[in-house]
Amino acid sequence: MKNIFKFISIISLLGLFTACEDILDVENLSAFEPDAVWNDENLTNAYITDLYRSVLPSGWPTAGAGFYAGGSADETLGILAADLVNSTGHSWAAFSGIYADIRKINTLLSQINSGKLSKAFKDKALGQAHFFRAWSYFHLLRVYGGVPLIKKAQGIDDDLFVPRASSAETFAFIEQDLDEAIQYFGNAKFVNGDRGRVGTAAALAFKSRVMLQKASPQFNPGNPYGNSHWAAALAAAKKAKEELDKMGFALHPSYPEIFSPESEGNNNEAILTVIFDSNNRSNGRNEAAIRPLTESKNATGAQQPIWKFVAAFPMADGLQPGNSTKYAYNVQTYWKNRDPRFYDNIVGNAFLFQLSGKKGRRQYTDEAFADTNDQFSPGAKFARTGFYPRKGVQLGLTQEQVALSEVDWIEIRYAEVLLNYAEAANEQGDMNGAVEVIRQLRKRAGIEPGSGNTYGVTASTREAVREAVLHERRIEFAFEGKRFWDLRRLRKLHTVLDGTKEQGLFAKIKSGLPVEGIKPNTYKPEDFDYKVVDIFNLSGNITNSIPESYYFFPITLTEINRNKNLKQNKDWGGDFDPTL
Repeated sequence: MKNIFKFISIISLLGLFTACEDILDVENLSAFEPDAVWNDENLTNAYITDLYRSVLPSGWPTAGAGFYAGGSADETLGILAADLVNSTGHSWAAFSGIYADIRKINTLLSQINSGKLSKAFKDKALGQAHFFRAWSYFHLLRVYGGVPLIKKAQGIDDDLFVPRASSAETFAFIEQDLDEAIQYFGNAKFVNGDRGRVGTAAALAFKSRVMLQKASPQFNPGNPYGNSHWAAALAAAKKAKEELDKMGFALHPSYPEIFSPESEGNNNEAILTVIFDSNNRSNGRNEAAIRPLTESKNATGAQQPIWKFVAAFPMADGLQPGNSTKYAYNVQTYWKNRDPRFYDNIVGNAFLFQLSGKKGRRQYTDEAFADTNDQFSPGAKFARTGFYPRKGVQLGLTQEQVALSEVDWIEIRYAEVLLNYAEAANEQGDMNGAVEVIRQLRKRAGIEPGSGNTYGVTASTREAVREAVLHERRIEFAFEGKRFWDLRRLRKLHTVLDGTKEQGLFAKIKSGLPVEGIKPNTYKPEDFDYKVVDIFNLSGNITNSIPESYYFFPITLTEINRNKNLKQNKDWGGDFDPTL
């Protein structure tokens, strides 16, 4: 049994967040008595566990738009279309839900000291609460810009019509919360040694993410790479890296094992983990949605890689397709001699994909050999690209077990801290330090070192290194929901995506090869001809439309009408400027 997370929802009483203890028989805490909760460690833990469940991601990011989505960029099917935002708001209407979490957090912060819990226990609880409040405000900030800062649980006599704080004020409040969390946590690697709980490591790593956002072109369009916030971003990332190193965090030696049940509990790369266990909480990877339908149940289509992403992986020597003198590149042999991470992430036609424990099973998309449900044909107006994701897929699960995936979701890993450091270091003049990080990740991935141990990284200008860091993030964090946010904070979403078409790869058995009487799984990728074809995205559009106004979304009219002091963003009919 995993050593954490028998969940209890304060509302629905699903379980309790303890380390392999029996689920407590507790009363309904939705109308809790402060004298009971703040005087009982188990009840306080239950209260905090409800925050873990509502504040942190509910599982792996999948396709489509959303705070943790992975399909809203040039990675998988489902790029944003212009109709995402309409006159009443947009499909990410999480504003009120996040403030509901903030109210629960503020209740803990304001009331826990009224009880008789030990100082050590209260410090851990306060550290987690400050972290969760910073987390909540950050996810509002990077979508809307500055938001109302509610610093205490509001009562009936309080002024509920709180105006928006500036983005600068919101960033400052988030930084303050994280600094307080770090102070309360002390030097603990994990709170109580429980994997999955936030502690010093998570707060330091998350702060490096926050400070990178603050320095970003999204918030500084007039001075994207010369603003003073880059120095603070570098300082935060440098401190996070140094402290994490002391705590024993490091890159996992095997890239494909980062997201595998076998490495869980013994993975020094995992900094903030949402834990899944088939006995208590499963299907965080949602394999029912990402597997081919023949090996799934009732659903498929999420996270299907598009051709643009498949083609973006480097060759085995680290150079981009077409740039390598050692490895020739052709669409007809696109899978040969690629970055090892290609094979850990991408499943194409006739690739070995031994789902359900079926030894030798190959995944076909060709019409002659694939089941009707798995075929990809040009012009098909449904979710098919000719590819499937491999990362995090638990191959041994049978079709009937797809909802029992135990693969944990790692929201923050050490590799992100390294790349945060690389990005900030480059903007502060340390190009060599940034390049060294990329080479370190490529060495772990298994890319060939080449002459001079460059691992294919030859960038020598600030601009070129900047692009190299971004590209490394794209490959390293495949299907981890970061690409959309990276393009957005760097104001590249419209330049990379607007006016583009999504494409897939159509496979057809080579002329002259027999179709009838062939044993299953006989033909390999080289037995097919391939053609890159345009496809429809999930909204039915052929061409993607990404306006520049999408760097900050509008607050929904429902919220505007509810709070008379809530100003709308300037690109959406209001006069609030969300930039710094």
